[in-house]
Amino acid sequence: MTTFDDRERAFETKFARDEEMAFRIVARRNKLLGGWAAQLMKLTPEESESYARSVIHAEFEEAGDEDVVRKLLGDLTAAGIEVDDGEVRRALVEHTIEARRQLMEAQ
Repeated sequence: MTTFDDRERAFETKFARDEEMAFRIVARRNKLLGGWAAQLMKLTPEESESYARSVIHAEFEEAGDEDVVRKLLGDLTAAGIEVDDGEVRRALVEHTIEARRQLMEAQ
């Protein structure tokens, strides 16, 4: 085995690990966002858990964060919560940081 093969394998392993961590951060962030929105909507603990799962699943509708932002904005507005796009996006950034911190602490 050559040094080049070893380096290539190391890069592939690192890429796979980074992609897995990014996926886990987004899933954790979406769960935290679901909890944040559920708290604003004053949902019960059971409803909150179910809602958080629905936010996680919303991520798979299209690439990027727009599907999650759209879901949160629509659900909060429908619940009579005055919230704008900027506030939802700020929550998204804050919960991304928190999700990354939680996962790094767990390692």
